[in-house]
Amino acid sequence: MKNIGIKDHKPQIYIGSDHAGFVMKEHIIPFLKKKGYAVFDCGAFKYDDSDDYPDFIAPVAKAVSLNPENIRGIIFGGSGQGEAITANRFPNVRAVVFYGTAGVWKSEKAMIQLGRRHNDSNVISLGARMINLSEAKFAIEVWLETNFSNAERHIRRIKKLEKVSKEAICQHF
Repeated sequence: MKNIGIKDHKPQIYIGSDHAGFVMKEHIIPFLKKKGYAVFDCGAFKYDDSDDYPDFIAPVAKAVSLNPENIRGIIFGGSGQGEAITANRFPNVRAVVFYGTAGVWKSEKAMIQLGRRHNDSNVISLGARMINLSEAKFAIEVWLETNFSNAERHIRRIKKLEKVSKEAICQHF
């Protein structure tokens, strides 16, 4: 894992991708650094079309899971679906998938904002085969700039999600 740039007043960003999102991830790191974020690159560190996304997504999700108030994760894959599934296996992680909405930017913005405002998402999973780099930057900016609403009903629902997660884990042991 490589630490790239540091700022104290913004959340730390952990970032990871398999081969499908590798090129996009490599462009997003300097983009985030320029905006003053501390970025921790969890790989992949080179293009390898036979790598497996859980190897790079799990470290991102683990970091967010251990400090969900101060760390956000950005993960990339072909569609972003498998990556979000991996991330959501970790306690305290609420990963949402973004792979565009046919270029309707107003709808895209609303979808991203709802993931933050209502679900307090702390990981965004981007489908690198579904969107281009400018769409990825747009999605990341909107997601990072949108705050959780702190509405009682959303807090209650998130607590229920965490309870379900803990109960599911306990039932297996």
